Amino acid sequence: MNIKKDCYPILSLINNPKDLRRLSKIKLPQLCNELRFFLLKSVSKSSGHFASGLGVIELTVALHYIYNTPFDNIIWDVGHQAYPHKILTERKKKIYTIRKDHGLHPFPCREESIYDTFSVGHSSTSISAGLGMAVAAEYEKKNRKTICVIGDGGITSGMAYEAMNHAGYINKDILVILNDNQMSISENVGYLSKYLNKLFFSYFNLNSKNKKTKFLFKIPFIKRFFEKALSSNTIFEALGFNYIGIIDGHDIKKLLKILSKIKKIKGPHFLHLITKKGKGYKPAEEDPISWHAVPKFNLKSFVFPKKTNKKTFSEFFGKWLCQQASQDKKLIVITPAMREGSCLVKFSELYPRQFFDVAIAEQHAITFAAGLSIGGYNPIISIYSSFLQRAYDQVIHDIAIQKIPVLFAIDRSGIVGADGRTHQGVFDISFLRCIPNIIIMVPSDENEFRQMLYTGYFYKKFPVFIRYPKREIFGVNLKKISSIPIGKARILRIGQKISILNFGPLVFEAIKAAKILNATVIDMRFVKPLDQKIILETVKKHEFLVTLEENSIYGGAGSAVNEFLMKKKCLIPILNLGIPDYYIDHGNQNKILSKLGLDSQGILNSIKEYVNSI
Repeated sequence: MNIKKDCYPILSLINNPKDLRRLSKIKLPQLCNELRFFLLKSVSKSSGHFASGLGVIELTVALHYIYNTPFDNIIWDVGHQAYPHKILTERKKKIYTIRKDHGLHPFPCREESIYDTFSVGHSSTSISAGLGMAVAAEYEKKNRKTICVIGDGGITSGMAYEAMNHAGYINKDILVILNDNQMSISENVGYLSKYLNKLFFSYFNLNSKNKKTKFLFKIPFIKRFFEKALSSNTIFEALGFNYIGIIDGHDIKKLLKILSKIKKIKGPHFLHLITKKGKGYKPAEEDPISWHAVPKFNLKSFVFPKKTNKKTFSEFFGKWLCQQASQDKKLIVITPAMREGSCLVKFSELYPRQFFDVAIAEQHAITFAAGLSIGGYNPIISIYSSFLQRAYDQVIHDIAIQKIPVLFAIDRSGIVGADGRTHQGVFDISFLRCIPNIIIMVPSDENEFRQMLYTGYFYKKFPVFIRYPKREIFGVNLKKISSIPIGKARILRIGQKISILNFGPLVFEAIKAAKILNATVIDMRFVKPLDQKIILETVKKHEFLVTLEENSIYGGAGSAVNEFLMKKKCLIPILNLGIPDYYIDHGNQNKILSKLGLDSQGILNSIKEYVNSI
């Protein structure tokens, strides 16, 4: 990239796709070069998703050049790769604010721009949404086009194939573009990945620089034969799509030519592009996993700021798994494509036979674990809170009803921060609590977390769910590991009048507030079953109860306490503190908690206001 500092002679003229479409095609390669460097500069200052965006620069420019956006619909699957799209669609000046308080959303968002036709953040939704738009467009009769851009990771999800199966059957006008960079967030897994790689290497051999191969493919009918063989009998054609591929996703001229042709032909089309994740920035090309999402970084040194010495809860979990697996060959870890995020890399390297990354297939992960458990093994599912939502039926039907002893390690529970509303893990207590035959644990610190992992792993009556946050551990002393009695809380501080029932890692904020109020603090440990005995005892000794959790107030742990007290006809003022009834946007994790009144000062203020109002 040969752009001098902040000199963008072409990009500076582009504020929206109309401006882009005024350019001659000759200038588009230079625009791609400037856009790539502009993205590099902006993310180095703002942090955020990076390598994915670099890989779709040419595709983004070509789509907005050929199609009449925002009239035509472009749906970006997940949205990690949508920063260039945001830059070209009237948000160039705001790109530095992405993922920050009151800044641009981390993913495409309908509320933010008319160019974001579908709000995303989770994988594999684009084709289903796009098909709905395509049907609506046909009924509308205005020749509106629909384009879905999905990655080779997103297409590993069953939902993508459900949508394509339907699209091929009803034969609607839709273009699905596979951005195949042989990567999702981390390395792709599964037979589909091998299948795509097979197509890729066939394409590579067809375009080989080997003298013998090159000479052979100069013969027109031989080259046409192999190209036809490559582009026929694919799984995508079997689903009813017109398969077009494989195309170099960084050849802007070829992209413009192919998209122009596709635009004129109605029906379901599947365009297979090969791209390079991190394209144009050598460190990201060489290590696309580390450069997928980045903090602020120094452009000259190519390195990220040094991490603190403190480990996160996820790292703590990964270390515990390695220790436990060294003693137990029947321990099996399952994750739906979150090996890096959940800190399972070391485990996967040390115990490859005991590790399964099932790709972006949350439903399969849960039922797969059920089968392993029935087969006599001890499965642990490592899954983000917001991704567990995608497998709710499997939790009920395939795990809980059958009382299958699977341990769920629910990562990213509570406020996650910069990834915003699609990733905040604030509903898991609410949607799990109503399910019979399960145990729900909420550790307040890493010592409790370790004890609960040990307890849950060896508990064989019911499935066990342990939720933990995206944050650093607190640095407490680790006690000798032992089982915790199921449904048993612990008293951390004895005070008067007010008793705070804490559920999870906000306990230290609760203790700070309690010292000023001279309140009791009880670490409840379990949402299900509740320690009913300790609740009844604290009701007798106090005038007010407060429940505290990093989960939705509606249906959460506080609601469980309310229901129990109503059932026991205990009349006592009770204040429920937690996540309010609206979606929490992106921003700094601690600032969000402070705004929600879930830091020590906020807890103190809420309790004082409540007590004074009675």
